[in-house]
Amino acid sequence: MDAIIQYASLASKYLVALLSVWVLARCVRSLLRERYEPEVWGFLTFPDGSRASLYHYENIIGRARSADICVNDPSISRLHAVLVRSDKGRWRVFDLASRSGTYVGGEPVGRKGAVFADGDVLLFAGVAAEFSELTNEERARLSRARKAPSRFGPGVTLLMLTVIQAVLLLEQYHHAAKEYALSIITAFVVLMTLEWVCYLILRLLRRSGFEVETIALYLSSLGLSVAASSTPESMDKQIIMLVAGVVLFAVLGWWLRDLGRAKALRWPAAIGAVAFLALNLLTSEEIFGAKNWIYVAGFSIQPSEFVKIAYAYAGAATLDNLFRRRNVFVFVGFSALCVCALALMGDFGTALVFFVAFLVICFMRSGSVSTIILAISGAAIAGFFVLSVKPYIATRFASWGHIWEDAYGAGYQQTRALAAAASGGLFGQGAGAGWLHKIVAADTDLVFCLIAEELGLIVAVCAVAGIVVLAISAVRNAAQGRSSFYVIAACAAVSMMLTQVALNVFGSVDILPFTGVTFPFVSRGGSSLISCWALLAYIKAEDTRQGASFSVRMAHPERIPDADGEEDAP
Repeated sequence: MDAIIQYASLASKYLVALLSVWVLARCVRSLLRERYEPEVWGFLTFPDGSRASLYHYENIIGRARSADICVNDPSISRLHAVLVRSDKGRWRVFDLASRSGTYVGGEPVGRKGAVFADGDVLLFAGVAAEFSELTNEERARLSRARKAPSRFGPGVTLLMLTVIQAVLLLEQYHHAAKEYALSIITAFVVLMTLEWVCYLILRLLRRSGFEVETIALYLSSLGLSVAASSTPESMDKQIIMLVAGVVLFAVLGWWLRDLGRAKALRWPAAIGAVAFLALNLLTSEEIFGAKNWIYVAGFSIQPSEFVKIAYAYAGAATLDNLFRRRNVFVFVGFSALCVCALALMGDFGTALVFFVAFLVICFMRSGSVSTIILAISGAAIAGFFVLSVKPYIATRFASWGHIWEDAYGAGYQQTRALAAAASGGLFGQGAGAGWLHKIVAADTDLVFCLIAEELGLIVAVCAVAGIVVLAISAVRNAAQGRSSFYVIAACAAVSMMLTQVALNVFGSVDILPFTGVTFPFVSRGGSSLISCWALLAYIKAEDTRQGASFSVRMAHPERIPDADGEEDAP
């Protein structure tokens, strides 16, 4: 009997590693190898007969190679004007402080822009261009070309993920104390039921793109296994937070479908973020030098995690506002408030995550490399100041690269984490069979090593690769993004996730200073889990593949889109 159990345990380790690689590979193939036709919203016809397609809700006209429509004429400024489309199909042109101006019907474009429609002639300096909407025949042809592409069996991939979850459940049940067995079973069953319900709902809505959700569910499954190993008594709270995160993902995705509605809440989101951080500063208690948590109805909440959602939301302005200095300066001020509040809390790692997201958003909004260099220089000065006034942060930096010299002091956690990760080998000791979960913060700050110990290096690398795939997908989709709002929000979201992964993984193995940042979806903690699922909604909204995105409405095959360019919703 013992031999059978031993062989079954060994087989389960191999199965989890093999299926992890397979699930990730299928998602990668579907996300990164599909080719599809871009959306077309109109055309500009120039005097020489050339015709330029408008692929986005915001299209930059200019002489620069980075412009959406490059016009090689000396009278045109590098970034001359931008054509902006609303959800209702109305077009407006804004001049981007060009040298020679922009005109519609012979009238100069003012600060608030000018409306134009089918047949109107736009004059960019000395270059005229006639705007034309798509004809019904062109709409029908493009709609057929953009039909939902074939995918690599999302149902099959989800079935593989379910097998992984079932194996993790069996291993955790085998190693858990009897009083926690029922809560562990319940949590995993709820997760498996939730993912299949979500999948079936999307199929009923004729959606076929489920890759982003599958990666997030895979990472969340690893996180549920981590919680079962470290704090099985809190499995009910962990699964509640996971369900709440998925619900928020769906609600935010629905909200983002209407671009005008989404843009209208940028200011309330920014004000709410600052207010939430202020509440944290005034009401939280200092623990290990940081004031990160507030407690409500038995739940511990980390406000900075929810501020990430609002920060990406508020920073994703539309292109008609991107190049206005006033808006850039307001965003810089908002970012400074957030980072300063985090510094006062002593949450240096999260402040660094926000700063990287700030650099990404600021560069996408301003396009200025000099601004980024200035921001980094200022951050370096601020960093030295923080190290001088926050002794516990300076201690962490002092132990960086020297953890084995003080294995029972400053390097206690990391030396144990490295030893545990090494003992796991490629396939691990088995879910729930490790010992690292007994070390403080093993299920949060050191979770990469905990995964490597219990599930093996292959699964730990797959967890990192999952976040990297989401980032590559977001960057790849940026060129086809419907609106700059979606593109900037998605890039800000993945920059936060990537920074967290880098700080968590490299910090736990002593390649970078130990900052105490969580691993997205995997580290135990409800606030982080909810935040990650909400940020995932931005990544999903940016994807414009037919049948894959929140922001693209499906058209019935027998219907032709309306004259304003909107397709009928199912």
